[in-house]
Amino acid sequence: MKLSPILTVKDLVISTSNESKKVTLVDNLSFELLPSEILSIVGESGSGKSITAKSILGLLPKNFSVSGEIKYYEKNLIQTDEKAMLSVRGHEIGIVFQEPMTALNPVLSIGEQLTESMIISGKVSSKIAHELALEMLNRVGIPHPKERMEQFPHEFSGGMRQRILIAMMMLMEPNILIADEPTTALDVTIQAQILDLLSALVQEEKMSMILITHDMGVVAQTADRVLVMKDGKKIEDGKVEEIFVGSKENYTNQLLASVPRLTSNSKFKEYLPNSNLISIENLSKSFLKNAFLSNKKISVNALENISLQIGYGEVVSLVGESGSGKSTLGRILLKLTNPDKGTIRFDGLNFYSNKSTELKKFRSAIQIIFQDPYSSLDPKRTIGYSISEPLIIQNKYGKAEIQEKVHKLLTGVGIDPDSAKRYPHEFSGGQRQRIAIARAISTEPKIIVADEPTSALDVTVQAQILELLLKLKDEQNISFLFISHDLAVVQQVSDSVAVMCEGRILEKGSTSQVLQNPLNGYTKSLINSVPIPDPTKRQKLKYTNLERSFNRGPLLEVEPNHWVAQQEF
Repeated sequence: MKLSPILTVKDLVISTSNESKKVTLVDNLSFELLPSEILSIVGESGSGKSITAKSILGLLPKNFSVSGEIKYYEKNLIQTDEKAMLSVRGHEIGIVFQEPMTALNPVLSIGEQLTESMIISGKVSSKIAHELALEMLNRVGIPHPKERMEQFPHEFSGGMRQRILIAMMMLMEPNILIADEPTTALDVTIQAQILDLLSALVQEEKMSMILITHDMGVVAQTADRVLVMKDGKKIEDGKVEEIFVGSKENYTNQLLASVPRLTSNSKFKEYLPNSNLISIENLSKSFLKNAFLSNKKISVNALENISLQIGYGEVVSLVGESGSGKSTLGRILLKLTNPDKGTIRFDGLNFYSNKSTELKKFRSAIQIIFQDPYSSLDPKRTIGYSISEPLIIQNKYGKAEIQEKVHKLLTGVGIDPDSAKRYPHEFSGGQRQRIAIARAISTEPKIIVADEPTSALDVTVQAQILELLLKLKDEQNISFLFISHDLAVVQQVSDSVAVMCEGRILEKGSTSQVLQNPLNGYTKSLINSVPIPDPTKRQKLKYTNLERSFNRGPLLEVEPNHWVAQQEF
């Protein structure tokens, strides 16, 4: 017996006007979502995935026109007025957005935001809402949930903010959950937990889910059916096994071929150590946090006795769960945050002993690619200006030369140079990340701190960006501190890897040593959590209780340049 669809999209057309010209963004799209089904929508940035999701909930800007049918059971959502849609959003159909910082209220505590909708709906009392929120925070992997309820969005890492958004939607118990890149900012272990949790909710709560993602490994391990989109059109749809194994569409096969895979037989070009561009010794950093229901401050160690070297032209990757201290180390290296103790030497000079006036000459030599491109780009400035600003500050180029460089940089990262006069909000998440990368490489730096630089990119663009970064490394001898939760990407770009957890380095060595012969139990858990881009090898995801097989002992060298935390007996 064939099930009746819970959601039917038929002949959907979405268009907008751009400089008196009508632009079609989604063209005659049709698909169905069945009860208790996970439908994954895949495609490159700008293919229309997120716009389609927003149209279901009537969240598109007023200058967008929508035609066709979007039927939730028998209700046509396109013809539903705004007042009636309020009862649909969140309660019947929930959505988790790609960029959590723009979806969370910066002036309300996490506890207030988690309980607000439940209390307003009148379903539960404030006390029960508080208890349910605590339970859900624990389920999505937020440590110390009681203390975290009193904190604000800026006090969380990108991955933790994403988990909070997922928890917020889950508390509303919708019939359909639209998850727009829900695991983009998550490390592999928490990603496995979230996917396991979402899959369980679909089965236990008889909930359906539309999963929008560029991670084909996630699709293979989670989805029942796949819809492939390109340039606003449907390329094909079908069961996940049919798409991954038997697709006859060239575009689909290109997507699958671009997926980085964590393999055990990769041939590594071993990095030969030379003189160090960056030397970090015994670095520690702690932050003061408000204690739960108290005015007292508690000290939280973000980094503890970190020592790390980065050679000229070397790519050193930091991997570990969200909140392990990876981004904090990157910010200290950029002098955006000061350490409590320890030393950093840049090109032989003590980075933190120099006066601020002397440090200015280092600013163009050290650049960063932030994890969240939307918050790092000025919304009131064109992207052309944002990319040109570092060049203007250098005061070394004329206006025409700067314009030419901006056009070359945009072309190099796959953005039409004619888009230089557009603003950040006019681009997709992946396109904004490419713009941020163009800005980072504009000053021809000696080292780039790349904080999850490909997390928002689809697989084909990700491959292009990684190729570009490696080309810059080889041609200009640029070093990278590459922060990532994607171990397959780390394997592809890195010369060496350092594994972090709770502010400490547990294991470090060459890429082949750490990823092919891990010695620490935590490192092994990270590797085992990587989703396999093959639906025929679908794993049972059971990583909710991650075993941390490490201790507080010092790092010991077990073989040349391979260090692992000492075991206690």
